[in-house]
Amino acid sequence: VQAGALRRGEGETIRAALLYADLRGFTALSEVTEPATVIAALDAWFDRIAGAVHAFGCEVLKFIGDGVLAIFPVGERSASEACEAALRAIGAARAGMAQLNQVRTSQGMPELQFGMALHLGDMVWGNIGTADRLDFTAIGPAVNLVSRLEGLCRPLGRSVLISGAVAAEISTPLVPLGEHQLRGTARSCAVFGLPDG
Repeated sequence: VQAGALRRGEGETIRAALLYADLRGFTALSEVTEPATVIAALDAWFDRIAGAVHAFGCEVLKFIGDGVLAIFPVGERSASEACEAALRAIGAARAGMAQLNQVRTSQGMPELQFGMALHLGDMVWGNIGTADRLDFTAIGPAVNLVSRLEGLCRPLGRSVLISGAVAAEISTPLVPLGEHQLRGTARSCAVFGLPDG
């Protein structure tokens, strides 16, 4: 958008580390909580994620309900540097959420549970939509994979999952969690977790 690529159908393929984060059980929470309290919780969640992403020089591409898609483009930095930045952003976001949940607990509110996933791949971003309503977004197999990978967080009992593509680029010790077939993907994905969950 900043470069002036505003027309429908103009897309650019880029390689990036993608971070997808989502709250767990938020729909159920919103059904039994006052709307103003729900909005405050959602804003606090988005602040923690977006703040962490921006702190490491990258950007939130989309808010999707209570989910967040952020990208760490490869280009000015190497794939390894982009993946390391994304992993540091996850660490900062988790620390922010731990602090937020301490405050929520002290106020008698439930903790906000979440899942986060990292993947490295190619995506197309640009304006997509109808002639009178465009949305700047990202599409492609890498976007689908990172979203599906986050969906494994709950069944695997993890708050963070990392694809094999990212694991190959970083030096942080990871816990191998096996190969998993993700819905809508042609090949299975090697999945890793952090030592502390």
